[in-house]
Amino acid sequence: MHAITDYQAHFLAYLDQKNIQKEPRNLYEPIEYILQLGGKRLRPVLVLMATEVFDVPYTKALDAALAVEVFHNFSLIHDDIMDEAPLRRGKETVHKKWDINTGILSGDAMLINAYQLFENYDGSMYKSLTQLFTKTAIEVCEGQQYDVDFEERDDVTIEEYLKMIEYKTAVLVGAALQMGAIVANASTEDQHRIYDFGRLLGIAFQLQDDYLDAFGDPETFGKQVGGDIIENKKTFLYLKALEQGTPDERKQLEGLFSLEEVNAEEKVEMVKGLYESTQSKTATRAAIEKYTKLAFETLSSLQVSKEKKEMLQQFGEMLMNRSV
Repeated sequence: MHAITDYQAHFLAYLDQKNIQKEPRNLYEPIEYILQLGGKRLRPVLVLMATEVFDVPYTKALDAALAVEVFHNFSLIHDDIMDEAPLRRGKETVHKKWDINTGILSGDAMLINAYQLFENYDGSMYKSLTQLFTKTAIEVCEGQQYDVDFEERDDVTIEEYLKMIEYKTAVLVGAALQMGAIVANASTEDQHRIYDFGRLLGIAFQLQDDYLDAFGDPETFGKQVGGDIIENKKTFLYLKALEQGTPDERKQLEGLFSLEEVNAEEKVEMVKGLYESTQSKTATRAAIEKYTKLAFETLSSLQVSKEKKEMLQQFGEMLMNRSV
């Protein structure tokens, strides 16, 4: 097993090696651009790590890891178009740097490229990887559509929200780990266990992202604190505040989320105050802890050494102790 920084370095070296210039440039330059924008590369790291958890060298899983990263970045290009976002990781988004049509077409090519990378695996392994990838890809699309639908609805339930973040974010974390297990020829039972570990950790990760958006440290969060509130996003914090608040608190919160002309800083502070008075802030922390604990509990039945279980748990703890 390697340190996380080692997996990141090995993956980036492989990414650079694969970054071959092709024509037409206006199709492939945006792909190179988005893939070089940075990020922690957590999903490909999980593929490589899971492979070595089951005693197979990470090098066998580099193409699967790259497929996961290419797919993730494809989804970011299209998400940015849908959200009309000007920036991604502090740089111009693809559709702003080029144009919307280029963003759509380059994104489509990335999805196809991701499938092509699985062709480097033979027989049953190819079939297992592509079946998991197809299932995950359609769930990510379903999660994105739920997210879009929720913007127009005033009756979103907490259960629906949890399903949305599971599909939009968590299933790809689970799939990354399971792909590593598939490449390592782990048992079907262990493949499912490590998938569930990632899926549950992914839910906790997204809930924490909601929490940090409102209550994170502006110096370390990396983006505008209160952005979800300004954009009237119905996060877990918002839905829990509606569920637990008094009639007056619910009315005030719904009123703040219906206003179009309002001082953003003042709105953020008022909404955060309601998240605290309704105990939504406390409930969100409890939900993060619940899903993190469930994720770690799935490790107990994984048929690997205690040391390797501890390494997976340490990775989860590192992810959940972040401030950014």
